[in-house]
Amino acid sequence: MKLLLVEDDDALRQQLVSALKAQNYVVEEAPNGEEALYLAREYQFDLGIFDLGLPDISGMEVIATLRDEDVQFPVLILTARGHWQDKVDGLAAGADDYLVKPFQTEELLARINALLRRASGYAKPEIIKGPISLNSLKQEVKVNGQVMDLTAYEYKVLEYLMLNPDKVVSKTELTEHLYAQDHDRDSNVLEVFVGRLRKKIDPDGTIKPIDTLRGRGYRLRADL
Repeated sequence: MKLLLVEDDDALRQQLVSALKAQNYVVEEAPNGEEALYLAREYQFDLGIFDLGLPDISGMEVIATLRDEDVQFPVLILTARGHWQDKVDGLAAGADDYLVKPFQTEELLARINALLRRASGYAKPEIIKGPISLNSLKQEVKVNGQVMDLTAYEYKVLEYLMLNPDKVVSKTELTEHLYAQDHDRDSNVLEVFVGRLRKKIDPDGTIKPIDTLRGRGYRLRADL
């Protein structure tokens, strides 16, 4: 999952980037509202984390602008403002959740996980498709009850496909959600990830969970 983190406090931003990357999230950073607007308009994100007290454009204004432009990824507000009216204003501007500073990293991660699940229509952390189950909190995948040994990128590929079942996901879209914008991207590497993933979760070729649509991308079968 690819996140946009908007925070002007350099020390806190780097701390959060490290914590999020440790959970296998792809993170793009913005220290101000202008950079946040540019990134949100140019790239696909699964979720945004916005500080309100930004040095140029307020976080509230950035969120409202993106919603007016029909940018729909979930938004979690981080702010030192704890008054109930600030929370109401943030939610009214288009945010989906609110976390007051200081906060525990574990709570932030739990809220992010919940927002991502809800955005894909799942209330619980465990997503089940036929014999395949994925627990987004534990970042654990099981096939017929057996835990799979997946690399971080293999897990990311499967997670994104399982959150978008029966949707044709182009290589470009999948790559956008796997890598940061400055990463050297190679579609051949993505094909390797998908190939290894197929061999691990379906070594006998009996499930065939991931379809390849020539020239269009990949699709996780919804009828597993």
